[in-house]
Amino acid sequence: MSQQSLTVLGGITAEQFLTEYWQKKPLLVRNAMPEIIGLLEPDDVKELALEEDVTARLIRQKNKNPNEWHVKSSPLTKGDFQKLPNLWTLLVQAVDHYSFDIAELWKKFPFIPQWRRDDIMVSYAPQGGSVGKHFDFYDVFLVQGHGHRRWQLGQMCDESTAFVPDQPLKLLAEMDIHFDEVLAPGDLLYVPPGLSHYGVAEDDCLTFSFGFRMPNLSEMIDQVSDKFAENEILKKPLLDIPRQQVAQVGEVNSTEFSYLKTQLLDYLTQAPEFDAAIMSYMSESNYPNNIPEPEEIEANDLTEIIGTGFQLILEPASRLLYRQLGESLDFWANGENVCVSTAFERHLKQIADGQSLIFDEQFNAPEMLEDIAQLLNNAIVMLLPPN
Repeated sequence: MSQQSLTVLGGITAEQFLTEYWQKKPLLVRNAMPEIIGLLEPDDVKELALEEDVTARLIRQKNKNPNEWHVKSSPLTKGDFQKLPNLWTLLVQAVDHYSFDIAELWKKFPFIPQWRRDDIMVSYAPQGGSVGKHFDFYDVFLVQGHGHRRWQLGQMCDESTAFVPDQPLKLLAEMDIHFDEVLAPGDLLYVPPGLSHYGVAEDDCLTFSFGFRMPNLSEMIDQVSDKFAENEILKKPLLDIPRQQVAQVGEVNSTEFSYLKTQLLDYLTQAPEFDAAIMSYMSESNYPNNIPEPEEIEANDLTEIIGTGFQLILEPASRLLYRQLGESLDFWANGENVCVSTAFERHLKQIADGQSLIFDEQFNAPEMLEDIAQLLNNAIVMLLPPN
């Protein structure tokens, strides 16, 4: 791991951050990400929230009773923004799917693998706006993009923590405050999973949330189960154990139970469906509706733009992962296995690792042009035109 200090982490190394802070305690860094300032303005967020496929929530607190919360989920309309109460917040998910400049900010966290990324959410609120006292089960870097927000951090919480009843949000009744700071544009606050936090807008403000989630076992089991259900061989009944007369016909005896359990677990340890199911699950896009439907392109069409300044990059709404299998790489994108020529493997690896590649003469081979056309048609990569 690189020992280079990182500005985004306040001058400490990635190794120090992962050892001392990651999933353990918060970290505040002033002016950690100045390049985020001005990427979005409040009006941009409102306009984006009205788009058809955008996932957004409008959270309102009643003027007469701020402890009464209301949540309206997308699709949102212009009418939703008329006659708003004094206290409200707009949350828009996956803004990195709509802005290359914002998507580029993931590169500020090169020490966390791509499969851990959730999305970049933006929160807009006028003075006093909030989403209440709460906690999350994932890691988040909160970066101020516009205006100021006051953040208070409290106690650690878990699945047994009680919430305020009869509210549309999972709100905490109280917090044991041990951190109280106002973030200005460019400032960053890392909040580990389970740590209660409460952010209130000091003025018109935008806060970007870089979320990093871990898979959960329930969804992984569902995915594996679906893969097994497709295998007709597994639907064949097991052979019986050597049968002896039983004394109680209602009993599943220990020998029988152990046999059935062993058969199942033994298959799981070597099942090819198991690995495929995990890679499929980890490579699924969190917002598949955001993946565009590109115009169909042929490999021959690509020869016309070689060397004209186009760049090959990962489609922001897609997820592309790989793993090493012997001497080759096993690629997965948006839940599907991806096959490319051996010649293109190292280039696709670079794209998965977040690099942009100049589309020049090095790709002027028939098999690589076929690979690129396939990836473009499946919206896994895209060609970014020159400025």
